[in-house]
Amino acid sequence: MRYLTFALGKGRLAKTALELFEKIGIQCEEMKDPGSRKLIFVNEERKLKFFLSKGPDVPTYVEYGAADIGIVGKDTILEEGRKLYEVLDLGFGKCNMCVCGPKASQELLNRGQLIRVATKYPNIAKDYFYNKKHQTVEIIKLNGSIELAPIVGLSEVIVDIVETGATLRENGLDVLEKICPLSARMVVNQVSMKMENERISEIIRDIRSIL
Repeated sequence: MRYLTFALGKGRLAKTALELFEKIGIQCEEMKDPGSRKLIFVNEERKLKFFLSKGPDVPTYVEYGAADIGIVGKDTILEEGRKLYEVLDLGFGKCNMCVCGPKASQELLNRGQLIRVATKYPNIAKDYFYNKKHQTVEIIKLNGSIELAPIVGLSEVIVDIVETGATLRENGLDVLEKICPLSARMVVNQVSMKMENERISEIIRDIRSIL
């Protein structure tokens, strides 16, 4: 029997995913060791392998078959646009992708004016403004604190993930438009789904039963 390999997005996502796996009897004790330098963790009994990766890389590992199953945020799935099956909404890590900015920018959005949009998610922003709103915008890709962009005049609005909105409020910004809800998802490689259908379907069924 071949190993089934899981790619987990580092951080909170991986921690919550492992707790979920434990509830359905999938253990991986060595992953809990904070001092471990290992990259691949194995459950010999169930023939499973796990590795941690940066969130944006998870869909890439899954599309190319380096991982059969991935646990990753919906924001990453939308931004990366990889060929894979999204099989389960795991219901944790809930937040929203939003257009945010100072209140004054609401009018510019309503009028569909040409504005600058700063974001870590250029593909999501492009899809929203071009395909859903049919508004021409200039998209500026940033990697750091996106909230800074409208404050220093780099952009009129930002597209970013909003959980509580506290950071926005502290900086005089508001949610102006909601793009879509986000949460952690389980994704599966398209070939693995055919070849290992029985084992993967069983894991999906077990997880679904406890959600």
